[in-house]
Amino acid sequence: MTSGRGEGRARARRAYPVRVRILAAILAVTALGLLAAGGIAFALQQNRIASSIDDELRQEFATVRALVEGRSPNDPQDGAAAPEAAQVDTSFPTTDDLVYETVRVVTPPLGGGTLGVVDGEARFIPGFTTPLRLDSPAFIDEISAATKTGTTVLDTVTLDGVELRYLAIPLRVEGSASEGVFVAAIDVDARLDDLRSTMLVYAWVAAAVVLLVGVVGWFVAGRLLHPLRSLQRTAARISAGALDERIPVRGNDDLSELTETINAMIARLEEAFIGQRRIVNDVRHELATPVTIIRGHVELIDPLDPDDVRQSLEIVTDELNRMSALIAQIAHLADAERTTAHRPRWVDIGDLTRAVFEKARVIGDHEWRLDSVAEGLVFIDPSQITQAWLQLADNSAKYSPSGTPIEVGSALAGDELRCWVADNGPGIPESARSRIFERFGRAESSRGTAGSGLGLSIAGAIVKAHGGRIGLDTEVGRGSVFALVLPRNAGASQEEPEGQEDERGGG
Repeated sequence: MTSGRGEGRARARRAYPVRVRILAAILAVTALGLLAAGGIAFALQQNRIASSIDDELRQEFATVRALVEGRSPNDPQDGAAAPEAAQVDTSFPTTDDLVYETVRVVTPPLGGGTLGVVDGEARFIPGFTTPLRLDSPAFIDEISAATKTGTTVLDTVTLDGVELRYLAIPLRVEGSASEGVFVAAIDVDARLDDLRSTMLVYAWVAAAVVLLVGVVGWFVAGRLLHPLRSLQRTAARISAGALDERIPVRGNDDLSELTETINAMIARLEEAFIGQRRIVNDVRHELATPVTIIRGHVELIDPLDPDDVRQSLEIVTDELNRMSALIAQIAHLADAERTTAHRPRWVDIGDLTRAVFEKARVIGDHEWRLDSVAEGLVFIDPSQITQAWLQLADNSAKYSPSGTPIEVGSALAGDELRCWVADNGPGIPESARSRIFERFGRAESSRGTAGSGLGLSIAGAIVKAHGGRIGLDTEVGRGSVFALVLPRNAGASQEEPEGQEDERGGG
């Protein structure tokens, strides 16, 4: 059941690649942004138009009020509150006359119309054609019901699917039994037609923008994701036998940095595989001889001859011991090449120098001397550096004449630490100086000397893991000086442990 769900999710991921998902997110955000911008603009403009309609109707009210009161429409009192009913005592003899004069004089609003209603009937309309006819019985009934209390009404009504914003002003001449109403109305939908046309154009433009963003985004996303596709193809081609593939680095952004990081990782893998292959080849070469010796003696042994059996067992045991020692040395070399196996910390180099000297002085039949001792703190793995230092000491002891002096010392110079072993051996020819640091490599003059030929390789791997190198100063007939040259505080904080600053000294 779990496997089925996992396969379903994998198929879904393949069906919607990263390029499509990125483009979908961009288009969704773009569309939502344009929709929100258009909606807000439409709402604001709609409110503005509604406010302008109300302003026009209020202006109509001011004009009517000025007319019935015998004032100019520009009189400052126009802004006064609307009366419950425009009751006047003027030369108008009847309410019909007043309503007639009002409809005649007051100009209908733009896109709207006016109407004079007397006693619930539409009596007067403008003498010219207006965009809006208001003499609908349903509208008359709406007006009559709204103004039956005698108050001016500003309201909205929908008739036959048309939204009207109207102003109804009751008019009555004192002493007249008739009730009149002046009505001014504006077609809201007609006023919004221009806005709706504009928003329709905006919708088409927004759709074109989304389409353009989609096309551009498709190509841009493809270009940005090209290094990832190259990475996928390169990773598919990479195998243990073909680690020389590299991803082309283009640009100067996060993806190019990722590409460089992946290339560096592939390079490290290639180096690791090459190292493993070299170790396997070297081990196969070095183990071939003892295996051949063991097989030869086992095949030729005479089981009926006790002396032959004993002699063969001694030879086989000796070769097996040699193979065991070789395998142990190879394990040490593998550990030394793994940087994760190192645990650096702040160490007093003076104490470490004296401790290494005490361990080295029992190696071989030599006169061991402690040379200069550095005093100060260094950031190293003391166990690993001790092993590398003792490898140098063991190497000098093997190839130096018995009884000759060998010196051990250390020194600090700026940010560099030197830990050396100096002997009075035969020296190393120039042609062999690089070979002695190779696995199982030895100088020609040292053939026959006991050892696996891995000591200097182990020391070199340890020093390399610390970011340093092995220095060699040698001359045939004069002896050799091997030195571990290390950075003093590689990978450590610049601040030293509290309470240890007073242990530092000159080097």
